[in-house]
Amino acid sequence: MNKQIIIVGGGGHCKSVIEVIESSKLYLIKGILNKAEAAEKEVCGYPVIGTDHEIPRLIAEGYCFHIAVGHIKNGEARKTLFNRIQDAGGEMPVIVASTATVSSRATLAQGTIIMHRAFVNADAQIGFNCIINTGAVIEHDAYIDNHCHISTGAYVNGACKIGELTFIGSSSVLVQGVEVAAGNVIAAGTVVTQSTKPGYLYAGIPAQPKKQIAR
Repeated sequence: MNKQIIIVGGGGHCKSVIEVIESSKLYLIKGILNKAEAAEKEVCGYPVIGTDHEIPRLIAEGYCFHIAVGHIKNGEARKTLFNRIQDAGGEMPVIVASTATVSSRATLAQGTIIMHRAFVNADAQIGFNCIINTGAVIEHDAYIDNHCHISTGAYVNGACKIGELTFIGSSSVLVQGVEVAAGNVIAAGTVVTQSTKPGYLYAGIPAQPKKQIAR
């Protein structure tokens, strides 16, 4: 029998997560936890069953979880939720879309999602609670630390390293072997040709630091 899963977060990213979970055919979506002030009573036909205050009770009842809170400028909310669920003993499986390609030699950590038509090549390592979004490419020997979002159509080439809590924007390209520091935001369409310093927004071709990111 397929295990029942709770989705945490009911915004736009949740809709994409639902599509991926349904395609995998490994989990039955029990419901969604959302902010108390949210108006939505359901998302894509699945009921909103409470807020994140329900997490301990739902863990005790045997449900597993996926965090569907988005990450663009700041991934701290995702990290906080991940730590809460993990510390309470909750299970957060790796979710892989039916149309994604993941090498058997790649390593994916708890809570990560590989979305439709993404590609993860041999000996890539992806940490906890990451989003590898639609059509993203993670090449051989790339390393992606915890709580990162690799956005739609981004290319992370071979042996790149990406620090924790980093956002890589849509259609960005990281050339082979560059290191993107923790907490960076790489704007859509950026080409990163050299390693970056922590906590900055980068944009352009080639990438240049535009401003420091307040945390």
